[in-house]
Amino acid sequence: MVFPSPPFPSPPPDAYISYEPADIETPLRRAFYTDYTREQVVLHYLEQFKWLPTLRLNYPPEEAQTIIRDQTRSSYLEELVHPMRESWFINGFVPTSQNDEIWRDGKKYEQKIIIRYVPSNLKTRVIVFVLTTMAFWLVLDKFKIVADEFRKIPWKKIIKKFYK
Repeated sequence: MVFPSPPFPSPPPDAYISYEPADIETPLRRAFYTDYTREQVVLHYLEQFKWLPTLRLNYPPEEAQTIIRDQTRSSYLEELVHPMRESWFINGFVPTSQNDEIWRDGKKYEQKIIIRYVPSNLKTRVIVFVLTTMAFWLVLDKFKIVADEFRKIPWKKIIKKFYK
């Protein structure tokens, strides 16, 4: 819980950084043009994020307009999560028609990816951890009470009556 959050992830090798106004309006969101496939992009970021147990969540592309930014075009949207900590959202747009092709500085790119980093606050993480631990111990204590009562039931008599 108290380990520092990782820095913003680095782009894939040979990626072209986007300086479009929508892509640089916040330091927690960056966009790149790349020739990597979806799986290569996700594995690239998973390698940088795997120092703790990581969940990989898949969202419908329509959610990108809510999670990444309104008017974001999307072919896929995935999230890499350290539970109860930070997340990295990976949005990819792969052109499907000639009108959508991505050309930058005379080079054609296979897709545009947008990375959104959602950090977590250390105080919040510690408070959630403490409350979760307290709830776990409370439930465990109640479970022990129920188990003790369950053991007191005369099961042999009940079974004998049932089979008579």
